[in-house]
Amino acid sequence: MVATKERILHTSTELFGRQGFAGTGMNQIVAEAHAALGSIYHFFPGGKEQLCEEAIRTSGQIYLHLIEAVIDTAPDVTEGVRDFFTGAGAHLVATDYADACPIATIALEVASTNDELRRATADVFELWVAAASDRLETAGIPPHTARELSLFALAALEGAFVLSQASRSIEAIEAAGTNVVACIRAALS
Repeated sequence: MVATKERILHTSTELFGRQGFAGTGMNQIVAEAHAALGSIYHFFPGGKEQLCEEAIRTSGQIYLHLIEAVIDTAPDVTEGVRDFFTGAGAHLVATDYADACPIATIALEVASTNDELRRATADVFELWVAAASDRLETAGIPPHTARELSLFALAALEGAFVLSQASRSIEAIEAAGTNVVACIRAALS
């Protein structure tokens, strides 16, 4: 059986990722986590903000491991990046366009209103950029170019998520993936 703290954190991560910070209530979290309201404040004395920050950082680590697993198991970095974009599109379709990037959902909402949560999202994005940069450098791309390409890839993916959710089509994700891969191939040439 999953411990109460883990249930609360897992449920919160899903709800914040789909509904945002303001759209997710504490009563909904405890109901869906099958936990008592007091247990949230026991495990997360900083309340909803602390819970959201931990959810951001936890899901950021989960997605970091996914990035690493997809890219590292591919025959080369370009195929790994292509596989990641393809997987992101397939995941959107499988969730009926409801489950894109949970970090971006929060980042868009809190960037100008909550500096602690903004910093948490920025830290996660930087973690992902650094992981992608490391892989591009290992493939032979100079550090500055690897970082720029990693930032471009993340920006393209996050923008494609928004466009895909709005249009209910993965055309934007496919186009973003194709162009990011082309840029990486060009940098490797």
